[in-house]
Amino acid sequence: MDLTKKLISIESTDAHKDKLREVIDVCVKELEGYTIEKFNQNDRPSVLVYAGKTRPKQFDVIFNAHLDVVSAQEHQFHPQEKDGKLYGRGASDMKGGAAAQLLSFKEVAKNSTRAIGLQLVTDEEIGGYDGTFLQINAGVRTPFVVAGEPTDFGVGQKAKGVIWMNVKAKGLVAHGAYQWRGESAILKMKKAIDAIEKEFPVLEKEEWRTTINIAKVETSNTTYNKVPDDCTMKLDIRYIPEDWKTVKPKIEKMFEGLELEFLEFEPPQVTSETNPYFKQLLTSIETVSAQKANIVLKHGASDVRHFSRVEGEGVEFGPIGAGLHSDDEWVDIKSLSTYYRILKKFLENLK
Repeated sequence: MDLTKKLISIESTDAHKDKLREVIDVCVKELEGYTIEKFNQNDRPSVLVYAGKTRPKQFDVIFNAHLDVVSAQEHQFHPQEKDGKLYGRGASDMKGGAAAQLLSFKEVAKNSTRAIGLQLVTDEEIGGYDGTFLQINAGVRTPFVVAGEPTDFGVGQKAKGVIWMNVKAKGLVAHGAYQWRGESAILKMKKAIDAIEKEFPVLEKEEWRTTINIAKVETSNTTYNKVPDDCTMKLDIRYIPEDWKTVKPKIEKMFEGLELEFLEFEPPQVTSETNPYFKQLLTSIETVSAQKANIVLKHGASDVRHFSRVEGEGVEFGPIGAGLHSDDEWVDIKSLSTYYRILKKFLENLK
């Protein structure tokens, strides 16, 4: 609780780069006696922590925690306890989980015969390219990573991939009173929107399927009496792992005749049920909590996806909480203790 409160009190948003350094420094002070590899890209620091003087060619397990948060009201950086819950920005996403990961690592890693790593990053909320991705490009490898994202003790075995893209339509400009002399780019885009509604209808309840969110439709036209000759649609696509190989060809066919600009094409996360570390984590959960581990599917993305690029596997697994990115974010205090004990048991029982 002390460490979680300390972390919450630091306004570690991307707009405050000095606070990103401060939150990393607070954690580093807790890890005396461990090797701290420091990374920094675009003024977003991260560290890789392990026992011994030499980084292993491959870690058996890595705990991955992000210490950056999204913006919040000023009072949210003053943690408050109420009714068994700890309120504050990052309490759930994921400074509570980060504190438990750090302390369980600190207790076990130095005396373990297995190679255990701890990644602390400050850019997950904006994509993870200057933290986890940077470290992977520097040679960090593992067959199993645990990201302490909030999951209410569910084990996120699968997570959707992400595509951010622009769809652009070109028309022919004309005076608005003489439509037949032009071609409306907006009306051309409407056909693409109709295709989305047909092929990827908006979910009315939670389902495990690929979705397309139309984030914005815009044109450079600012007048009433003009046929617009350009229109851009911004899309956020979350695709299930089962569609990994087919989603792009399907999109290209659906938007045939329009200009496509793929800004992000992030892989999904899939972990085999036969992964020995995955199985060991489930056992540790059931031993400590006396309840069967719950396997969950994650619609959002985490830094685990970056390890998919280098044939690594992993899960999202975190304590009980709610309100992430909202004005009432909280983590269940009792669950933090349980989460810490599960992680510690998991590391102690690595084989």
